[in-house]
Amino acid sequence: MAAHDLSGTAADAYRALAPAVLGYLRSQRAPDPEDILGEVFLQVARDWGKFRGDDVALRRWVFSIAHNRLLDARRRESRRPRTADAPLPERSVPAPEEGLDPELVAALATLTPQQREVIVLRFVADLSLEDVARITRRRVGAVKAMQHRGLEALGRVLRPPGS
Repeated sequence: MAAHDLSGTAADAYRALAPAVLGYLRSQRAPDPEDILGEVFLQVARDWGKFRGDDVALRRWVFSIAHNRLLDARRRESRRPRTADAPLPERSVPAPEEGLDPELVAALATLTPQQREVIVLRFVADLSLEDVARITRRRVGAVKAMQHRGLEALGRVLRPPGS
């Protein structure tokens, strides 16, 4: 997406960022990633007139909204009673994260939730360390440490046999 200006639309932001946001939500094992994606871009459309900034600020803003909606969904899910005796609904398996290699998706699943969040925000969402720290409400040093440990863990999992 070119430099953001107010002649752009929320639809342009959706087309440019929705695949990455959906990948982020799926990698974070969101309860219903497509619904949360809709909530994110509904908020973006609602607040579009208030937004000021370039592409980097737009990306940071959208992923901040996605992070907050994910936390909201997890809170809602934790308050719902679980029924152990109910039959499981038939449901198709969600598609792998768009644009991500299935082997990488499996490797990401081996990380801690915090490491996975940092790695996906840094490298799928393409956000800076400072932006990831702001979104996740952590210090930059903590984000760097999680990124380092996460990348080391991914390296061990993805290392070719015999290396």
